[in-house]
Amino acid sequence: MEKGVTMTSVQVEEHHDGNEAAAATEGASGDNEGYQRGLGARQIQMIAIGGAIGTGLFLGAGKAIHKAGPSLILAYAIAGLVIFFIMRALGELLMYRPVSGSFSEYAREFVSPFFGFVTGWTYWLFWVVTGITEVTAAAQYMQYWTHDSIPQWAYALIFTVILYGANLISVKLFGELEFWFSMVKVTAIVGMILICAGILTIGFSDAGDTASVSHLWDNGGFFPNGIGNTLMTLQIVMFAFLAVELVGVTAGESKDPKKTLPKAINTVPWRIAVFYVGALIMILSVVPWTHFQPGVSPFVAAFEKMGLGVGAAIVNFVVLTAALSSCNSGMYSTGRMLRDLALNGQGPKFFTKLTKNGLPLVGTTASAALMLVGVWINYQWPGEAFNYVVSFATISGMWAWIMILVSQINYRRKADRGLVPQSTFRAPGAPYTSWFALAFIGMVIVMMGIDKDARISLYCAPIWAAILCVSYLVLKSRNPEAAAFKKRVHTGQAVEGADTAPVTKD
Repeated sequence: MEKGVTMTSVQVEEHHDGNEAAAATEGASGDNEGYQRGLGARQIQMIAIGGAIGTGLFLGAGKAIHKAGPSLILAYAIAGLVIFFIMRALGELLMYRPVSGSFSEYAREFVSPFFGFVTGWTYWLFWVVTGITEVTAAAQYMQYWTHDSIPQWAYALIFTVILYGANLISVKLFGELEFWFSMVKVTAIVGMILICAGILTIGFSDAGDTASVSHLWDNGGFFPNGIGNTLMTLQIVMFAFLAVELVGVTAGESKDPKKTLPKAINTVPWRIAVFYVGALIMILSVVPWTHFQPGVSPFVAAFEKMGLGVGAAIVNFVVLTAALSSCNSGMYSTGRMLRDLALNGQGPKFFTKLTKNGLPLVGTTASAALMLVGVWINYQWPGEAFNYVVSFATISGMWAWIMILVSQINYRRKADRGLVPQSTFRAPGAPYTSWFALAFIGMVIVMMGIDKDARISLYCAPIWAAILCVSYLVLKSRNPEAAAFKKRVHTGQAVEGADTAPVTKD
């Protein structure tokens, strides 16, 4: 370690426990925590882009268009601005200390050990649940081509095993998979935008005679169903952006994170402007919003209106890659979150183990096994019980955003007082932008409570919170003096506590 680098109390306590604790030591100073920095700028950029594009856009937007009409464009634009505020808050924290534990580590340091514990386990569960749903969805998409000649469970098993194996070979292979998954999604959206632009300007295809930008305000106006219905789509809109924060989990394995991560985060505005706002403007200009129905991809509906029969096959391939991309991200992030919890004394110690390639074998394996159990549950009981579990994804994903914002607000307060070093990538307008983003997320949660279809998410959250509270109290009762359960106090650039000390390297 370099002179003057200070460790957290948890990491000082573990410094004498062996090589695994040394990984935690490195994490405190922004090093790689024992991981290999195998993710280059090209891969980080595409992970950041792909994280903002998922099945929420390709499939979920159909329901949102049906409910809000053209005003959905405004909903995506405003929500996209909020996402940018969240990502810049995360960027400020990452440049202060780029660690793989990311959200839970910052919550642990700048809120409390309890909230770090809750954030880590909640984000882990979010990706396990997301992985279950996405690998099952990928298996369903394969039926489009095979027509039940191969059982759905077989595809789910094959995809899970392949992605699990890829995540155990090297972080570079994970990055390559994400790069190409993201490339497929980006190519599909850019292609759709160019086709729509050609129809509007040249007038080819079956939609050429009726295509017009005036579709955005005809057929009932820009808010055809009222502002209230537009607000009710916000949970669908925010769900589409879940996983955009994944770039923060890559911090511990990024080459030159202080250069690549800010660049990736600063691309958020144009990503949202092009892939969401731009794509919707083009699609709704070519096809009136009244033609879209819930459960039908707006891309498929647009292709059909244009008379392009290959549209359904193209979109099916794209959503297949989007589902596999999401499951791949789940495999990646769950192992890192479990290891971060274990390194900080808030999870089983065996999750700290790394392979020779610097990969969290035990955590990734445990998470993959749970994903397989979820596929089996979905096969046996595809009804309401499974839907209750799936509905937890939205609220658990937003919890990570809340903790990013709260941690950044507290960090900025301490940095401005000189208690911790200033970040080299300060969030513009903070803390006011962070407070605005928190208020917006709060409004979305209220909208979820009003919407009977989304309300189940709020029922699941207290149950999970109760489980975490009990678990935390049990762990703390077994070792109440452990640094993992003590509030950290910053004084100057040191972290003050019972077992805190600066650590230097020769």
